[in-house]
Amino acid sequence: MTGLGRRGFLGAVGGAGLVVAGGAAARASGDQPHDHSAPDMPGMPGMPGMPGMIGTVGEVDHKRNGFHPTELLTSFDWGVVSKDRAGRTVRSYHLVAEEKEIEVAPGVVYPAWAYNGRVPGPTIRAVEGDLLRITLENRTEHMHSVHFHGYHPAAMDGVPGAREAAPGSSVTYEFTADPFGLHLYHCHSLPLRMHIARGLYGTFIVDPRGGRPRARELVMVLNAFDTDFNASNEVYAVNTVAFAYAASPIQLRAGELVRAYVVNVTEFDPVNSIHLHATMFDLFRTGTSLVRSEFTDVVTMGQAERHVIEFRYREPGQYMFHAHQTEFTDLGWMGMFEVS
Repeated sequence: MTGLGRRGFLGAVGGAGLVVAGGAAARASGDQPHDHSAPDMPGMPGMPGMPGMIGTVGEVDHKRNGFHPTELLTSFDWGVVSKDRAGRTVRSYHLVAEEKEIEVAPGVVYPAWAYNGRVPGPTIRAVEGDLLRITLENRTEHMHSVHFHGYHPAAMDGVPGAREAAPGSSVTYEFTADPFGLHLYHCHSLPLRMHIARGLYGTFIVDPRGGRPRARELVMVLNAFDTDFNASNEVYAVNTVAFAYAASPIQLRAGELVRAYVVNVTEFDPVNSIHLHATMFDLFRTGTSLVRSEFTDVVTMGQAERHVIEFRYREPGQYMFHAHQTEFTDLGWMGMFEVS
């Protein structure tokens, strides 16, 4: 992508310019400020007839990306399961670090570094006390690693000098899933901010023994993309694609308990947030307790902060959710729940 800075992208997604679908470059109207009240502003994809709403022109080629944001919501990797001699559950996972272009908004192609060809990487899930074996295969020309949040031996830390994978090589991390909660993993090779910003991260869920109450579960990774590499993001999203859940609203049922695993990996901005319209949620900070920390409708997080939130919608309808850093909303971090 060339010639489209943060302000230019604001104009493009707001309807003041055009994002060219299917290409590597984008065109916008320049530095005009975004006007939420513009009467001729187009509706969002999938939401016709809603004047004044923001969105993008065109559609992302999810097939070319190799993943769909709707699928990422409920895709959990439980590993290949076996038992050791003591009868303990062993879960084995395989991650591949590779370079891959992904379309983060219509026509906006980003040269990502990815685990298993997707950003975010697979959602690794286990139960407290399981023995985990994660093999990283590095198919790039750069050093890479996997650093997991939570307990593990120093030799398994996934930092320079402790289980880094050289280009063309593989390393294996082995540790016990502990403590239960919502964690994350990411590359910890240098320069650190580049390896995270380029897409090498994912969600790591450790369930408590006995599990949590039955609910519809969603994984929501808050991320962003610096498309012109000036240490300032132009595109914001949940699960990588701007306005993905405005174009394809998340389907829920009135009265059902929804549990969202919300992880912030946004680089270059000190905080991100999530706000749900027309409901409140129970907040379980880091997911390391089964007792709620707070009852609210918005939570602000620094990078690597993550929380479990649980909520219900009482009545059918379309309900918005978005970042309450409102510029992030304009730049792609906004979606809808379709409650039936």
